[in-house]
Amino acid sequence: MKNAIRELLSTGLYILVVLAVTYLVITFVGQRTQVSGSSMEPTLYDNDNLIVDKISYRFQEPERFDIIVFPFRYEEKTYYIKRIIGMPGETVYIDDTGSIFINGEALRENYGREVMLSPGRAGETISLAQDEYFVLGDNRNNSSDSRDPSVGNIHRSEIIGKAWVRIWPLSKFGLLRHQ
Repeated sequence: MKNAIRELLSTGLYILVVLAVTYLVITFVGQRTQVSGSSMEPTLYDNDNLIVDKISYRFQEPERFDIIVFPFRYEEKTYYIKRIIGMPGETVYIDDTGSIFINGEALRENYGREVMLSPGRAGETISLAQDEYFVLGDNRNNSSDSRDPSVGNIHRSEIIGKAWVRIWPLSKFGLLRHQ
């Protein structure tokens, strides 16, 4: 009888420790997320499964071209995955040809899938506060991003983490290219 109780307590304690470690990892280290839609093509595709690194940004600041995850302000349990284009304190402007200007200088980048047809709210210069980022999807003509007033500038406190590893489909398993 004592052995059965001891075994039951040992198993219960083991399960409790596993649950606590799982909670800590999901809360502070990383979590799985799934891409929904085509806004990040050709980098990420619909139904790709990713691991989001939630710990790096506790020790370093996000960088230009990082792919980040943040919650959509107007819908619970909806998260966006976009690429950082504008950094805190910068100005962002997109002209009629789809060129992006940061602090008046053309941005050299090759993540846009095609020429942007609509600059959205960035058709006028946007000044980012010291805690704000301007984000775009790689599929610029099929992305709800900082050009859209419903998304707008992303505050540092809203960033959940950095997309780190694609885990599904297995044929595309690997670290994600950011810079």
